Amino acid sequence: MKKDIRNRADIEQMVNRFYEKVRKDPVIGYIFNDLAKVNWEKHLPVMYNFWDNAIFFSGTYSGNPMELHKHLHKVAHLESRHFDRWNELFISTVDELFEGNNATLAKNRALSISTVMRLNINR
Repeated sequence: MKKDIRNRADIEQMVNRFYEKVRKDPVIGYIFNDLAKVNWEKHLPVMYNFWDNAIFFSGTYSGNPMELHKHLHKVAHLESRHFDRWNELFISTVDELFEGNNATLAKNRALSISTVMRLNINR
C-alpha cells in the first residue's frame, strides 16, 4: 500500500517526478523546453508552493496562473490534446507515488484547474 501525500517533501517528490516526465514528453515537452524555455530552478519552487497551497491550504502560493497560461497560449497555441496529456501525466504521477485522500484531492484539483484553464484560455 502506498502512503498518502502528507507534507511538503511529498509535494516536492510529486512535482519533481511530474516535471521529469513533462520535459521528456513528445506531446507537451516542447512547450516547456522550447517555447516557454522554463527556468526549472525558479519554476519548481513555485510549483511546490502552488501544490502545497492546493492540497494543504498553506498560503504559500501567490500568483496568477491564468494570465501566465493565456500568454503561453499566444506563443504555443495550447490545444485540448496538450491539456489532456498534462492531465494524464499528472494523474499517473500521483498514482505511481501515492494513494489516499490528499492524492485524490491533488488529482481532482489538477483536473479542475486544467478545465478552467482550457475554458478561459481564449478569452
